Amino acid sequence: MSGRRVLITGVSTRLGTELARRLERDPSVEYVAGLDVRPPRARLERTDFIDADIRSPVIGKLIPQCEVDTVVHNQIVRQPGGGVAPRAMHDINVIGTLQLLAACEQSPSIEAVVVRGSAGIYGAEPAAPQFYCEEMARLYPLRTRFQRDVGEIENYFEGYSRRHPDVVCTMLRYQPAIGPGTDSQVTRYLSAPLVPTYLGFDPRLQFVHERDGLEALLAAIRNPVRGAVNVAAPGTIGLTKMLRRAGKVSVPIPARTFAVSANAGKRIGMPSISPDFRRLLRFGRAVDITRLVDEVGYTPRYSASEAIEDYVSHQHGRRLIPSIRHLAVGV
Repeated sequence: MSGRRVLITGVSTRLGTELARRLERDPSVEYVAGLDVRPPRARLERTDFIDADIRSPVIGKLIPQCEVDTVVHNQIVRQPGGGVAPRAMHDINVIGTLQLLAACEQSPSIEAVVVRGSAGIYGAEPAAPQFYCEEMARLYPLRTRFQRDVGEIENYFEGYSRRHPDVVCTMLRYQPAIGPGTDSQVTRYLSAPLVPTYLGFDPRLQFVHERDGLEALLAAIRNPVRGAVNVAAPGTIGLTKMLRRAGKVSVPIPARTFAVSANAGKRIGMPSISPDFRRLLRFGRAVDITRLVDEVGYTPRYSASEAIEDYVSHQHGRRLIPSIRHLAVGV
């Protein structure tokens, strides 16, 4: 019996490169391909690098030639920056997804599609449920550009899934990642000398540790399930408590002037904050991970508090070991 054949988009990202490395070491995986306009961040032993732009129709010819059975869509840009303008971010997210699905339509060998999506589709709302379940994605309007991008991506994959009932499509909805090797709005926020907060607000926040993010993706590749699956650390942490643990100096700003004041504050070391992250800092968001644990079969090792502690400890040269309670749960 032949082994698994997996294609990864966005293989030049840190997570994409590490995912390819882990799949290379898996004896049940026969072939690994990585698609991106930039090469992987580290040397890979047996990953076939496909130098192509996900927005280009040419991938409709390249991907079927690989004869993969699993496609991992890891090229969804979370926020502009790092040389990616807002318009390019939209094109990569939406046009890139359309081109990828067009290529999948031409690939009869595909049995599973796993998407590293975003819990940002739920938004951040003042009257939100304590924990969002997967069926709650349409509770509130899609208020930001990124939310609308994610909504379009999910709609495209739902349509593909209906047209191809023999293909298992898994939409992983990730909470923001944090960890010593992660470059994200969360880590940039926590690394700034001064951090803005909303005056009178102390939202509950939830993240996913970078190691758990990778392991959850590997688990979904090994055991794909149909539909959406939330990916996050168990529990939540309050913003005030998080900033205290990180040793940050906060600057409370009234809601009506927050956007203007935060932008002006960049001159004195405040971080750049996207519309999505602003709403998160005001209202927070938490998701239920029952389906990740019970159906995909992965239990995150780091709680929300432990994820923050591990990030902070690495900034000070220490390393946090996940709690015994989490290590005792089988992966």
